[in-house]
Amino acid sequence: MDIETATTDDDRLLFDRPLFEDPSARALDRVGVIDVGSNSVRLVVFDGAARSPAYFYNEKVMAGLGQGLAQTGRLHQRGRERALAALKRFAALADGMKLPPLNCVATAAVREAADGADFCAEVENQTGLRLRVIDGREEARLSAQGVLLGWPEAEGLVCDIGGNSMELAEVSGGQVGQRVTSPLGPFRLQQVAGGKKGIAKFISETIDGLAAEMGTGFERIYLVGGSFRAIARLDMERRAYPLTVLHEYRMRPRELLKTIAWIGENDLSALRARTGTSAARMELVPLASQVLKQLVRRFRPKEIDVSSYGIREGMLYEQMSERQRRRDPLIEACRHAERTMARMPGFGKQLYQFILPVFNGASDDRLRMVRAACLLHDTTWRAHPDYRAEVCFDNATRANLGGLSHSERVFLGLALLHRYKNSRAGSRLEPLFGLLTEKQLREAEVLGKAMRFGAMFAIRSPEDAGGLVWRPKKKVLELKLRKKARALFGEVAEARFKSLADALGSEGKVSAIRD
Repeated sequence: MDIETATTDDDRLLFDRPLFEDPSARALDRVGVIDVGSNSVRLVVFDGAARSPAYFYNEKVMAGLGQGLAQTGRLHQRGRERALAALKRFAALADGMKLPPLNCVATAAVREAADGADFCAEVENQTGLRLRVIDGREEARLSAQGVLLGWPEAEGLVCDIGGNSMELAEVSGGQVGQRVTSPLGPFRLQQVAGGKKGIAKFISETIDGLAAEMGTGFERIYLVGGSFRAIARLDMERRAYPLTVLHEYRMRPRELLKTIAWIGENDLSALRARTGTSAARMELVPLASQVLKQLVRRFRPKEIDVSSYGIREGMLYEQMSERQRRRDPLIEACRHAERTMARMPGFGKQLYQFILPVFNGASDDRLRMVRAACLLHDTTWRAHPDYRAEVCFDNATRANLGGLSHSERVFLGLALLHRYKNSRAGSRLEPLFGLLTEKQLREAEVLGKAMRFGAMFAIRSPEDAGGLVWRPKKKVLELKLRKKARALFGEVAEARFKSLADALGSEGKVSAIRD
């Protein structure tokens, strides 16, 4: 990934001053944004590490502002009332949270409606909120920036579907390139004449035009928007996929087309009940499915990936410096978690250095997982000891973390599980382990047991007490003990060292260092 990471020989970038301690980053610690879309109105308040924000507050109202817009040219009256009521509430909430001025944008419905300007004036008059009405290209840019916030190495085509429009944007090398907007939102499609055949023809012709303008040489399509996420959730349901985190969920074109056909063959109310999708969202899924089907067939990507980050996250990304943007979102989130939840913030660095010899020669991607695990290793200490292992697994696999594939989520969770528990046999989590290969399962176990030993070997700095030497060819793991630390190597420490050696398939050896 073309982001700031540390290497085995230089962890300067990993463990230097965290972004959230910089004055410029602290200004982003609590940022509120409002997105007035064609279908939903949402307030999100970001909080925490500047590069990988947590969601301090998140509320959505399915107002339906853009319903019937293509036919009437005006905002839906009931939708307008619901949106205004939601915005009044959001303004009051922001005041109660003592937030800086909210960043508010309005998209396709407000910009295209004849009474859009009147609605903006009414909102400002009654709430004090100033809506920034953005055009389709700007909407595409912000959505693509949202993808880059959580997926810094993204390369391909971002497709963001809303109620009245769909935007496309190219992302490459951490930059947003060419972008375009189209009238392919489900509300707009509901107004197309000619029934199902008319809609199908309109979608096909519009996507042909988009392909001519954007080109089709994209290996990946990144899906943004609630209707696309609902389709991805249905894909998980059809496949009985064990991890229902949508961010970075990846689909192959052939399988996705099977799911779209499956959706058409099943009762939507039954599917809604099985997946927890709202009625308002499920109503738009059939039309969004037709759009996605034609996108896949015309652009012919090798992979379709889901991003939970979009325009709102893009608005936060807009406020970041270039230095902040280049930092690894996973590592920054883990550092923030350690700072706020661990008993001894800063120990993750010590633990990482202590166990690093065990991972000599590992790839940069694997070392990144080791770093993340060390930073998180003590963040669930408040959980009951009987459930601590499963709690930390759940936290790693289901947390809102960017820059982390599903297999990496499970790897990280399993490593943290083994930080607290020797065996994973019989766990309720076993279905998720199937996302890893046997080799990855073993590596996660080794990492967990290395942390399990290192975390209790010494209180402040394991390296001051001794060091590990791993000789993989001889299958020997050696612990070199300093004289002053020999008392630390008690019965429990000895058992955990042996468990680590066994996980490596090696002999455990202890020797003394002459101080």
